[in-house]
Amino acid sequence: MKYLLPTFSDSGYLLPSPPCLSWFQFEFRFRISSMDCLRGPHSSPSHLLCLVYFALLGAVMVVTVVANDPDPLQDICVADLNSTVKVNGHVCKAADMTTADDFSSAFLSKPGQITSKLGSLVTLANVAKFPALNTFGVSMARVDYAEGGLNPPHIHPRGSELLYLEKGSLYVGFITTENKLFAKTIKQGELFLFPKGLVHFQLNVGEGPAVGIAALTSQNPGTSQVARGLFASMPGIESVVLSKAFQIGEGEVKHLRDVIAKS
Repeated sequence: MKYLLPTFSDSGYLLPSPPCLSWFQFEFRFRISSMDCLRGPHSSPSHLLCLVYFALLGAVMVVTVVANDPDPLQDICVADLNSTVKVNGHVCKAADMTTADDFSSAFLSKPGQITSKLGSLVTLANVAKFPALNTFGVSMARVDYAEGGLNPPHIHPRGSELLYLEKGSLYVGFITTENKLFAKTIKQGELFLFPKGLVHFQLNVGEGPAVGIAALTSQNPGTSQVARGLFASMPGIESVVLSKAFQIGEGEVKHLRDVIAKS
């Protein structure tokens, strides 16, 4: 990777941009150029620009952003779900108590019984159900759809989702933060990606049931259903908030609360 660093003259003015530098060259030039910056005339616009530039660049060099689950610090760390110690994740089960069975699961092998009025059932194999996932930043889910079944709009706040359609035909999609919809119908054997934190959904549009297998980029991606989050939270959101947000009457808000709570 190459980096671009501006050059300042002895009098503190910007010079034409030099070629892109390697990280080692960039770090060396950064230190030298920042010293040159401080020696320039304090009243010049270039001096002020120089100070702002290096202040921002210094912040970028120091701050590190972690965009997913942290990397493991040991080969294995099967979660000890019985531990009373609370950490960001789970403490490890004793290594001498760990066996091959800890790393195997048939949790997703069989379809679940769909009882929801929405016509879908999500069986999630996260760290709470499959402790071997602890520290590895992955989980999986099986989604069973009745004919016409819907996995309603929801988000995974801590992970992206890659859906593999094992059986059937689904209309799937997600909505960006600019309210743009990306949606299409996928068939058996196809994949569809749902980015982390974006509202997404799946609707069975084929004849008969459908089955999807999802991989997620977190051991505990979390799920927040949009409708239930707004209309069936505990305690409930003040009706006036929902009434104004959706431009509906408070009587309609009450009706939606009743319907969604039973879905």
